[in-house]
Amino acid sequence: MTDNELLEAAARAAGIDLSGGEDEHGAYEENWNPLTDDGAALRLAVKLDIDFYMGADSDGPEAWAGYYLPGRDNKLHVCEPIRKDPYAATRRAIVRAAAVIGSLHNAEFTGRGAIRVE
Repeated sequence: MTDNELLEAAARAAGIDLSGGEDEHGAYEENWNPLTDDGAALRLAVKLDIDFYMGADSDGPEAWAGYYLPGRDNKLHVCEPIRKDPYAATRRAIVRAAAVIGSLHNAEFTGRGAIRVE
């Protein structure tokens, strides 16, 4: 997925309209980019009940983001290797997890961590 595709799918999961207009805080969502904005990434993680943490395995340090999908009891994870910037890796892991959620066919976010799939 390209960065734009990731952002579109993540926005869909969070119910964010990227076509413009003001959000509930009076900010314009057309500038929304959790790949580059720590605050937008944190709000995305909170809204979709995505947890995140740092870890390491045989491939080196990584940022992890965990999430649940409907009908599954186990948490799924995405990981992003940490190269130079651990903050950028963490933001990307969060956006990738949100994009998975947003890519579900006919998915609708219904509240904290709950997603209804029709």
